[in-house]
Amino acid sequence: MLRKLLAFTSLVELATGLVLIVDPAIVVALLLGADVAGVGIVVGRCFGIALITLGLACWPARERAESGSPAARAMLVYNALIALYLGFLGGVAHLSGLLLWPAAALHAVVAILLGVAWRRAQRVSA
Repeated sequence: MLRKLLAFTSLVELATGLVLIVDPAIVVALLLGADVAGVGIVVGRCFGIALITLGLACWPARERAESGSPAARAMLVYNALIALYLGFLGGVAHLSGLLLWPAAALHAVVAILLGVAWRRAQRVSA
């Protein structure tokens, strides 16, 4: 299960990173309902590059999909923190695009599933 979750979340981050590199404005509009220009385009593309590297680094290999996997920990922390931040942006900062709440929910669910799978894998390996 942990390998499948890592593969899924890696693919999502790779795709999001690619879209951010190609057209950061569409991602910002869909997530936050705002326009982005100038340096925001540059920062969006930098974030896209970071997401691609995260997706590649966390792509599950047989030797990395065990309970102590740095990839699993990285994706767990990333998904938990990005879910919280997206929730903050929508709930407190009142930014909201078409995909903000679905993205926040997806990241929260993935974080929970990764946490459960990680704990189960730890019990099996102990």
